[in-house]
Amino acid sequence: MSDPKVEKEAGSTEPAQAPAPEPEKKKREYKDFGHDDDDKPTHAKVDMSQIQLKAEDLYDKEKVDLETIVVDDVFKLLQCDENGLTDDEANRRLELFGPNKLESEEQNPFLQFLSFMWNPLSWVMEAAALVAIALSNGEHRPPDWEDFVGIVALLICNAAIGFYEERNAGNAVKALMDSLAPKAKVKRAGQWREIESAQLVPGDMVSFKIGDIVPADCRLTEAINVSIDQAALTGESLPQSKKLGDQCFSGSTCKQGEAEGVVISTGPNTFFGRAANLVGQDDDTTGHLQKILAQIGSFCLVVIGIFVLAEIFCLYAGFRYSYRRGLDNILVLLIGGIPIAMPTVLSVTLAVGAQQLAKYKAIVTRITAIEELAAVTILCSDKTGTLTTNKLTIDRDTIRTYGPFSAEDVILLAAYASRTENQDAIDQCVVGAIGDPTRARAGIKLLDFKPFNPVDKRTEITYREESSGKLKRVTKGMTGIIIELCTRNKTDELESRLEADVEEFAQRGLRALAVAFEEVDGEDPEGEGNGFELIGLLAIFDPPRDDTKQTIDDAMALGVKVKMVTGDQLAIAKETGRRLGLGDHMYPAKVLKDGPEPGSRFRNLDEMILDADGFAGVFPEHKYEIVKRLQALGHLCAMTGDGANDAPALSRANVGIAVEGATDAARSAADIVLTEPGLSTIVHAIRGSRVIFQRMRNYAIYACAVTIRIVVCFAILAFAFKFDFPPFMVLIIALLNDGTIMTLSVDRVLPSNTPDSWDLAEIFAFAVAYGLYLTLSTIALVAIAIRTTWFHDKFGVTFHNGATQAFDHNDPQLHTIVYLQVAIISQALIFITRSHGFFFTERPSVALFAAFCLAQLVSSIIAAYGNWGFTKIEAVSGGWIGIVWVWDIVWFFPLDLIKFAMKATIIKSLRARHERAVAAQTAETGVPMTRTTSRAASIHESLYSNRVSFLRRAARKVGFGQKILMKPEELQRFSSIQAARTGSVLARHPSRPNA
Repeated sequence: MSDPKVEKEAGSTEPAQAPAPEPEKKKREYKDFGHDDDDKPTHAKVDMSQIQLKAEDLYDKEKVDLETIVVDDVFKLLQCDENGLTDDEANRRLELFGPNKLESEEQNPFLQFLSFMWNPLSWVMEAAALVAIALSNGEHRPPDWEDFVGIVALLICNAAIGFYEERNAGNAVKALMDSLAPKAKVKRAGQWREIESAQLVPGDMVSFKIGDIVPADCRLTEAINVSIDQAALTGESLPQSKKLGDQCFSGSTCKQGEAEGVVISTGPNTFFGRAANLVGQDDDTTGHLQKILAQIGSFCLVVIGIFVLAEIFCLYAGFRYSYRRGLDNILVLLIGGIPIAMPTVLSVTLAVGAQQLAKYKAIVTRITAIEELAAVTILCSDKTGTLTTNKLTIDRDTIRTYGPFSAEDVILLAAYASRTENQDAIDQCVVGAIGDPTRARAGIKLLDFKPFNPVDKRTEITYREESSGKLKRVTKGMTGIIIELCTRNKTDELESRLEADVEEFAQRGLRALAVAFEEVDGEDPEGEGNGFELIGLLAIFDPPRDDTKQTIDDAMALGVKVKMVTGDQLAIAKETGRRLGLGDHMYPAKVLKDGPEPGSRFRNLDEMILDADGFAGVFPEHKYEIVKRLQALGHLCAMTGDGANDAPALSRANVGIAVEGATDAARSAADIVLTEPGLSTIVHAIRGSRVIFQRMRNYAIYACAVTIRIVVCFAILAFAFKFDFPPFMVLIIALLNDGTIMTLSVDRVLPSNTPDSWDLAEIFAFAVAYGLYLTLSTIALVAIAIRTTWFHDKFGVTFHNGATQAFDHNDPQLHTIVYLQVAIISQALIFITRSHGFFFTERPSVALFAAFCLAQLVSSIIAAYGNWGFTKIEAVSGGWIGIVWVWDIVWFFPLDLIKFAMKATIIKSLRARHERAVAAQTAETGVPMTRTTSRAASIHESLYSNRVSFLRRAARKVGFGQKILMKPEELQRFSSIQAARTGSVLARHPSRPNA
């Protein structure tokens, strides 16, 4: 290898045939906005070695103003130096100041338990309990204690199950989140190491770079082109530039550059910690699931309300019922019609679902993401680190050189333009290629370094060559960016050669990294050079993960279109797309601004975006725009990513997915955090979310059908036969139903092969059909028992006192028979709603089937031995129990035929109407509109409180999703206060000798 330190004339020295005058060069300017030097640092006006600040001194700028004093005085105040603390001293300060984390307020378990009884459906049941205890007095009869106790027991039972499952799921999710506790790079005893942020103490030296979240409040001791996003603290939309001595606050995000700083405050003493009381502890905004819950609840309440009013008019005005008799009939409708378990069942289903997804290493930080993931139609995936391994290597055999430097020289110069610590993947790859990392700084003195950022897309070093004493500059980065800088040897021939080389690299799946070199005139590190010269092109290989192609194929089989969104060049994106089976309809990011070219097959930009397999050369704002436009077209969009530049799009997407190894910024913006590498976990999560969705949909149909079945059935029996069913027995039916239906949360169901969506019209249509059919089965049984002696003639069974038919329409044995018939077939309906085909073709879970069998055993025992005079039932013979079972089995089988008939008629009609609407939309705009559901909230929906806020609380414990607002000038003031307070504590507790 030739030595790059040998003096060389970079570029051709032959005279040009017609030298064109060089354009006037502008002085290079890298200073960030706001870095003026008007306010010079000052020294403290007191002896820092003797200072002991008290509370009244904190605002006294005559003594010390930590906003402007030199950093050396800050070190004295905090009793530390640039080598960091020793382990013993750090442990002592950890005991003194506590861990660097916010102790989130735990929700009162009792209030959490009661919250399960706070929604409109529960209110109706609670009103029924009050009716039973307070309004049932009269006619010389005591209050209806049995119904009151039964209703309260039902409410408590539902709440207890939901509470137990919610706490379990919350603990499981928190445990996984704790494993993702934020890390911090800290210098202890002169050595850099990575520790959990919670272990930081005042006086620690910390380091952070682009994409990291600042781990604690600190003053900067080194700042290289640093830009900090303080939007979570100040509401400022633009990142703020930071220089040496500036303060950075815990929770802000490093958007550019690298920095080192001394920690001045941790945990609850940070600005973020003290302002945390401004943050609502539970942001229970109404979500999509609450909207659906509200609409289903409204449907049930409307049905109940209609028939309650009908009973009031018919029973009291028409039949002249007594007060208590009519009230008992109304209680039957209220107790039996309300799907009281619905909030709990859906909560348990989601809670169990979150635990199941956690087994696939997918942590859900926003619970509605489970439901929305089931409905996702487009998955936008970042390429590097998500579709590929993100383990870059340089292919030495394909390095291209364009100047007097050899391939090995190009690698060494590229290593100069790389960081030797706090490295990103490319820097690590380049430095690793030279073998001994110390060579990356051997023989040179670093004067200025510009690290990589998503906007400039290059790194740059200015250094002094020790052998010659000359200033030189090397830059490496994205080919298109570097060639624009190369004023010295850029010709059409060179650009054509470069383009051909990049295209060749792309064909082989290689990434091009251009390297340019210039010498700097004078002694000013920021002065202009003699012009950059392109000296080489490095081939970097980032192969796809082994499972990526299969994952994409699986996603497409599930009806999810995958689009690759990458900052790489178009040719590389096309090659990667072909390798992965994505297709090669890739477009450059500029089309998002310019639109389709005239004469292309696309009428507008929206058509192009829908057709695209991916986009290349994108900036962060492009990713955000792509997601935003897809959502505007009606698609539910998921976005995966791992870098800081993915965070805006992750936040905008319906489901943001941070892959394994993602930066803190990406994890904070995501709804789902993966803890295993690659994209395959997403397919598990999609399937899992669709399983969870199917469980919820199956239960919704069942709950609505049972409401119609109970309300319509007993109202018609009252109108037609003056049949007064005991309210207490409806409670027993509800209690056994709820206990069984809870097992639906672990039922075996088949996920759909297309994205799911809540179509309430279909749910209500199925519910009405099933409900009316089951109503008919009960009315037919009662009519035959009352009007004929058929059961006695055929099977020899009798009613109360040996009657051959139910002459008394309220025969206590007839009550028992109706109870058993309703209990069996109503609960058996779940096997119909949970299956797509014939019920026997889809095996239920063992838990569901066992719970059903146990509930029916209990019902049959009650029918055989239940001589409960207080509720007007009487035990029936085994013959009657057998008759009812056979009757229900005979009526059960046609339920599948009703399902198929509904799908062939009404459901088909509803879907055809929707398709016509989509076709009309497509004809009008040229862009198909997919079926989605509005997420708008209302006061009514907000009454169905988010039953899964436990996940938000768990997420909050590791700092996800919190925002506070404060003026920037208040931040500076607070920096002074908190550092002074820290110094005050340390002054009162001085370090031990030799600590």
